[in-house]
Amino acid sequence: MGICYLQSLKMLQNKRFLITGVSDEKSLALVTAKEILEQGGQVVCAGLGITRHHENLSSRAKAYLESNETTFRETVKTQLGEDIPVFLLDATLENSIEDLVSELKKKQLEVDGFLHAIAMDRTIRNKIVKPLLDVSLEEFNDTVGVSAFSLVRIVKHLMNYELLNYGSSICSLSYIAAEKVTFHPYRNMSVAKAALERITIELADELGRTHGIRVNAVRFSPYLGSKAGSATLDVIDVERADKSSPLGNATPKDLAKEVVHLLQPKLRVTGEIRHVDGGYHIIG
Repeated sequence: MGICYLQSLKMLQNKRFLITGVSDEKSLALVTAKEILEQGGQVVCAGLGITRHHENLSSRAKAYLESNETTFRETVKTQLGEDIPVFLLDATLENSIEDLVSELKKKQLEVDGFLHAIAMDRTIRNKIVKPLLDVSLEEFNDTVGVSAFSLVRIVKHLMNYELLNYGSSICSLSYIAAEKVTFHPYRNMSVAKAALERITIELADELGRTHGIRVNAVRFSPYLGSKAGSATLDVIDVERADKSSPLGNATPKDLAKEVVHLLQPKLRVTGEIRHVDGGYHIIG
């Protein structure tokens, strides 16, 4: 009886998490959301779309945002369920972050943590990465602001609205390029990922002492399925990493299981930069 009861318990029973960066069925955020549900947790999802703060959009920008929103909403509905709450979030807009949190407050959706899976870099186009010396200050600030500092802004707004429960767990998606120059250079995004990891460590200290909140990041294998991966990687890059890694490339499911592990309650692990990459990071 005792053994059967323990086996029936799920790691995230009665816990709710905000999942940002959901785009389509191949997004790492979506795979993680599925794993959270399998472990008894609940999710609310945020994705990119047209908000009331988007003004004077070009026809191209409007079409892009509308397409992204449609795919986001349909993906959550078909892959996670019709009852999953969905919200729009454009991390380039401070008002959009506040609107998201305000809506969570109205619906009394307190959370026990969240997944930060947001990144943007306009210096990468058609798999061509702009040299760092050619990156403008505006481009640099935009990339770091969305890909790294948005973590701080989301935490701040959640806490201002008293929505982030004591002892919550926060996890961000990073990449080995935060530490090393890779064979598929990121340049500007590499700096942003390094900033994200440093923010992770500082928040781990700050929030752990004041609210018992844990903050960690995970570096994943090169992955062509996500929008971020497809913007920079080719099949040959992924295959090269797969051959180089002692265990081969990790799968999205591997990543999701590690994130769920870090999200579980009362785990005394914080300030960690975890690798879920089949050992890719140990190769010189």
